[in-house]
Amino acid sequence: MSKVLDNKVVLVTGGTGSFGRRFIATLLRETAVAKVIVFSRDELKQFHMQADYREEPRIRFFLGDVRDRDRLYRAFDEVDIVVHAAALKQIPAAEYNPFEAVKTNIMGAQNIIDAAIDRRVNKVVALSTDKASSPINLYGATKLVSDKLFVAGNAYAGDHDTTFSVVRYGNVLGSRGSIVPMFRGMAEAGKVLITHEQMTRFWIHLDGAVDLVMKAFDEMVGGEIFVPKIPSMRLMDMAEALAPGVPIEFIGIRPGEKLHEEMISIHDARRTRDRGSHYVILPDIQLKQVEELEADGNAAGTAVAEDFQYSSDRNDEWIDAEALRALLDA
Repeated sequence: MSKVLDNKVVLVTGGTGSFGRRFIATLLRETAVAKVIVFSRDELKQFHMQADYREEPRIRFFLGDVRDRDRLYRAFDEVDIVVHAAALKQIPAAEYNPFEAVKTNIMGAQNIIDAAIDRRVNKVVALSTDKASSPINLYGATKLVSDKLFVAGNAYAGDHDTTFSVVRYGNVLGSRGSIVPMFRGMAEAGKVLITHEQMTRFWIHLDGAVDLVMKAFDEMVGGEIFVPKIPSMRLMDMAEALAPGVPIEFIGIRPGEKLHEEMISIHDARRTRDRGSHYVILPDIQLKQVEELEADGNAAGTAVAEDFQYSSDRNDEWIDAEALRALLDA
């Protein structure tokens, strides 16, 4: 585990979500963090989470919404590290409530940046999504804007010591609202609905998402987008793993949905560096710390090919039905 977080005060927005709960549990178990603040707007989820930590003196719960700038300023007082995991993430809900998605995902990001700089937070890592690369739906578009805001926040910080980076990953196995329980529910109902027989998706386990954020805190200089090397899976293989023998009905690709997801577009290839276990997209804007990083070729990583594209159908690593069953049973 990262030593960067030892003896630090860490705040997690969206701390009662799937990622937030796993990240906080890992933080408390495997680091010497001084204090963890759970910042979220759902009092019931906080109530249930508090029951799990009655004997943990290092955790605090703070009701608030990232839309509320004043509340963030209060919450960020004496905070060293922020993980920004709060977002409106459901694609159909964002399509039908676009202004709400903008208020949370974009204006909320700006509030996080302003509060972090003015409260002299040291490091901020924001969670993104593969939907933000070449977005075709509103959710992806708001997260692309959010990513750009956090990258630009490093220039906006001026002579403050606050640095911002982003982590971008695909669908999360084990998260609330993921496709796994949905497939199991359809299997029980006797029919599996699949949009397209060729559809593929990136997959990462919750623990892998936590590890990526920890790695970002270790490596970040500010302005990078961290992208893990994770496997792809065909939805047909997922149906075989979760609903073997159940009839399949193809319903067609839904509005705002891609046949294959993408985490690094060909347009980002010239700024992408390979660091072995993950990629890093360096910013377009000029940042002194990134220029110094690029001057040290070993630190920046290996440049990828100019026509490089990291999409779920052009992946070197795949999960088949048997591997998925083994993962879910682990």
